[in-house]
Amino acid sequence: LVSLKTEDKPKAPAKPSGYLAQEQHKLIEFVALQQQHAEQRFDAKKQLQQQNDSIAAPAIYLGKGQQIVGASLSPKADYLVVSVRKAGKANEKDIMPNYITGNGDIAAQKVRARVNDVTPEPQRILLISLQDGSSAELSYSSLPGYNEDVLAEVKAENAKARGEKYKSEKVIRAIGLMNDWYWSQSAIRWHRNGEQVALMLKALDNKDRWIATVDLKQKKLLPQHRLHDDAWVNYAFNDFGWLNNSESLYYLSEESGYSHLYIKPLKGKAKKLTEGSFEVADPVLTHDDTYIYFQANVNHPGNYEVYRTVLTNGKTEQLTKLGGNTSFILSPDESKLLLNFSTNLKPNELYVADAAAGAEVKPLTDTVSAEFKQLPLVAPQIVAVPSSHGKQPVFAKVYYPQDYQQGEKRRAVIFNHGAGYLQNSDLGWSGYFREFLFHNLLTQQGYVVMDMDYRASKGYGRDWRTAIYRRMGTPEIEDLADGVNWLVDNANVDRNRIGTYGGSYGGFMTFMALFTQPDLFQAGAALRPVSDWAYYNHAYTSNILNSPAIDPIAYQRSSPIYFTQGLKKPLLINAPMVDDNVFFQDVVRLVQRLIEQENSNFETAIYPVEPHGFRQPSSWLDEYRRIYKLFEQNL
Repeated sequence: LVSLKTEDKPKAPAKPSGYLAQEQHKLIEFVALQQQHAEQRFDAKKQLQQQNDSIAAPAIYLGKGQQIVGASLSPKADYLVVSVRKAGKANEKDIMPNYITGNGDIAAQKVRARVNDVTPEPQRILLISLQDGSSAELSYSSLPGYNEDVLAEVKAENAKARGEKYKSEKVIRAIGLMNDWYWSQSAIRWHRNGEQVALMLKALDNKDRWIATVDLKQKKLLPQHRLHDDAWVNYAFNDFGWLNNSESLYYLSEESGYSHLYIKPLKGKAKKLTEGSFEVADPVLTHDDTYIYFQANVNHPGNYEVYRTVLTNGKTEQLTKLGGNTSFILSPDESKLLLNFSTNLKPNELYVADAAAGAEVKPLTDTVSAEFKQLPLVAPQIVAVPSSHGKQPVFAKVYYPQDYQQGEKRRAVIFNHGAGYLQNSDLGWSGYFREFLFHNLLTQQGYVVMDMDYRASKGYGRDWRTAIYRRMGTPEIEDLADGVNWLVDNANVDRNRIGTYGGSYGGFMTFMALFTQPDLFQAGAALRPVSDWAYYNHAYTSNILNSPAIDPIAYQRSSPIYFTQGLKKPLLINAPMVDDNVFFQDVVRLVQRLIEQENSNFETAIYPVEPHGFRQPSSWLDEYRRIYKLFEQNL
């Protein structure tokens, strides 16, 4: 139907210009003949494309040096929506040395760019008519706030720190299709009637998300919804689409403080379908527009069940009551639910049930080995730790040893989960299954273990998520301090015998805890840790800290490398050398800074063949032996 090419459109052979060229064509018959043949070939090809239906459709030329971000064809095959941006150039600096290779040489592997080195390229949205081959660029100027200086306060604060004054003015913001790692659908959604198309657009400064429809005749964007966030728009909870039998949109939005479900007709106000202090995720619309099914944590932040809302009256009913973490797939005939269910002690298994409230749930799989089932594992309890810095408690898993209230005060360990935006103190099976087993090992030897969903964690609403905006490593460590106090007051724990550890974001938190509150823990292990956020990737970091060029204050406030002088207690740093997520360079720079400060309170272990997530059992074993040794010697 159509061919898209990131090339310049072919042009007719140029006519000779200038005295010498014109005389050459007059005097030399061969030259004139070559020019004539080139023009005839060009005209013949153009005529053939216009008159012969069996020839492939003429290409749409998007321009040299362009990259196609997304493209979507209408159900009627009469229009195509395409997003393009300037193609990025490879940076020779973005490499990672690999010292253990098959041929014995050092390999320079390509890796992603650092946030400091990335300037997001704006996207152009093109509406292409397949009827006449015409192309029109859709202007963003109709989007509310498209030219607002949303970072004015941030820029002013940084300018003041430099002894300057910032004057705010309108700016042309870089905008493009919504595209993040939580994204599982197209940002271009056609109504099945082919008459309407909706786009989800995002400001590349991360402060705005728009849903806009397209006036196909006038070739312009019609804004339908704007979600603005002074911190950053979440990369989760962006599902949207059309109702099947009317020209109305459904979408998720965090505008109330939690992810909820909305319906909006094209010419009318949006209607909120769900309400409360819980998160709605993964909406699925039925073919007749009767129900939208979804997953939510209505009853408890860590308990995820399946619900559905009746679109006509907004009534919501709970379909499952399994008590752990349940996700679903609706069957094609919409009569059954395929359920994926787990608990803290029971890994994920598949079940099936009728798509109705209270239906019998039948198991389909039983994949856990007999050996695993026989392990003497302890399920953690979920507790609500009161917060010293907000009304919401900090939910945490606590692993208790037997008779922990008896005898001398106990040793304790607080684990810090990775990713920042991740929920681990829920009622389901954790992706941190190795840590789950390690925590059981510690519990068997008398330790109390806590695993906190510190501020920034998923599942607790927008304010909890954005509490770390421009100050990563401050709210989270305040929450750890509340966790320490809770353990001392409630779990018979000795304040002077508590350690901490974690990987990736959890490793960063270990750094910040030991550097900025040096008396909080007696020892810590930082695994694959971030030490300087200016060296991390753009997609994640620019949401929380903006960019180093605009907001250096946020990076200096949030990066452990600026606080190393605070280290007083034993620190173990475990670093994989071929980590293309958190570069080995992070550890190298921080270690050098500790050496220059003549600080002897740290040890470093390196893993030459390992990426961010270890692959070799021997590496996992070595890492946990070292963590265990650290706690045994210092707690």
